[in-house]
Amino acid sequence: MGILCWLIQAYALVVFARIVFEWIPVSDEHPLARVRAVLRALTEPALRPLRAIIPTIRMGDVGLDLSPLVLVLGLSLLAGAIC
Repeated sequence: MGILCWLIQAYALVVFARIVFEWIPVSDEHPLARVRAVLRALTEPALRPLRAIIPTIRMGDVGLDLSPLVLVLGLSLLAGAIC
């Protein structure tokens, strides 16, 4: 169970990193754009189904996507149940 627990926690950190990196405005040529692309590639397969279920909260012209927070919460609950 040790490796599985480590993987769950590591993936939760990757999702959290994506949350942070989505708020940093960078151009496509910036080195951080590559980091953001990797984070998106790693997390999008888990976030896409959640986005189909959880609607984006509209606040004027801004939309708040809660699916990453729900995913981190789910991973925390899973880790708490099996670790």
